[in-house]
Amino acid sequence: MDSMNNSSVPKTKSLISSPNLIFTLLFLLYMFDYLDRLVIVSLFPFLKQEWGITDTQCGLLVSAVYWSILIFTLPVSILIDRWSRVKSIGLMAVLWSVATLSCAFTKNFGQLFAARTAIGLGEAGYAPGGTAMISALFPKEKRAKILGIWNASIPLGSALGIALGGIIADRFGWRHAFGLVALPGIIVALLFFYVRDYETIALTKLTGSGDEKREARMRWNEIARHLLGNKTLLFNNLAFAANTFVTTAMLTWLPSYFQRVAGISMSRAATKGGIVMLLAIIGAPLGGYLADRWLKSRRNARLLFPSLSSCVTGALLFIAFSFYRGGIQYAVLLAAGIAAVAFVPAAVAVTQDVVHPGLRAVSLSLCVIIQHILGSAMGPPAIGALSDAFGLEKAMVFLPVFAVLAGILFFIGSFFYDSDARRVEEMETL
Repeated sequence: MDSMNNSSVPKTKSLISSPNLIFTLLFLLYMFDYLDRLVIVSLFPFLKQEWGITDTQCGLLVSAVYWSILIFTLPVSILIDRWSRVKSIGLMAVLWSVATLSCAFTKNFGQLFAARTAIGLGEAGYAPGGTAMISALFPKEKRAKILGIWNASIPLGSALGIALGGIIADRFGWRHAFGLVALPGIIVALLFFYVRDYETIALTKLTGSGDEKREARMRWNEIARHLLGNKTLLFNNLAFAANTFVTTAMLTWLPSYFQRVAGISMSRAATKGGIVMLLAIIGAPLGGYLADRWLKSRRNARLLFPSLSSCVTGALLFIAFSFYRGGIQYAVLLAAGIAAVAFVPAAVAVTQDVVHPGLRAVSLSLCVIIQHILGSAMGPPAIGALSDAFGLEKAMVFLPVFAVLAGILFFIGSFFYDSDARRVEEMETL
């Protein structure tokens, strides 16, 4: 079926065509995406002191990005799948970097909230676009492993954002933190316009049987049923959201947790929190590698592995926040940092495995919408509100519940993966 396999055909000649070099640029952009997104976390004490805002408002400054992504990710992903991956990604990266720079010039909470919303608009389609591009660049059997390496940029960028934000704010003031982290992203974004682009994949289906099979264009209602009626995607995306609630809340509140519990400076607390999440740079590639290895002997391993890793994460967080303080607690949290994102590469690969190749960006955008509604946008303000009511130490004890819930949802989804994946494989081979 030629129309479904033309993603490897370049549209235009360009300076950057090596898959490994393109992957490197995608990795750097994803790293700067999260660096810009989470630099705000270590600036909370400075904002609270200068503007007198609450913990709930601090959480809203994080969730503003995710709500913006939630609103715009689907239309932007349709643009990516139907127009141009390269141009869309380049434009988005420039937008979110400039929006981050603008945060340095805000005068009050409302202006900063608006600027943070603009960051989310720029980042709305990057994960779907980057995932679709990687799926076109590398073979399916390596998909989770490559996506695992790519998603290692998330904890790396998050940790750098949290750590650099605290260090820069301590030395130069919180406004400089926004300006200094925005500039590298602009440079990489401009380089991406020289990357090789790919032909748009036709949205077609097979009709008839035997020798009478032929291609026909998919209608909008058929596309909707293909995506929304997919049970594998449903449980995979809900589980993703539960885990994202956990990881986003941890990224947001661990620095403040360490500062309040241990009574240390924000720069030290931000560094400690950043190291916990930085260790996820091991968890993402390791999770992708193990899921792909298991896939060789177990067809639905890309859902069983996230189920297992999510339950392990829940157990580690429960032990850390319920029973220990000091060095032992930190050691357990470091282990949780490795486990917390091990689910990501396999779960993202699932969004590509069980959908039409021409809908890969849209498929991940649906995952992004669900994870942001129920996870990213809810986690920071929910824990912030619980902190305002009961204290941050008690608020963090709620996190393991969501990790275990994710494990249960992934396990249920594993029963539907085989049949949904086989239908797509038949499309790709004909």
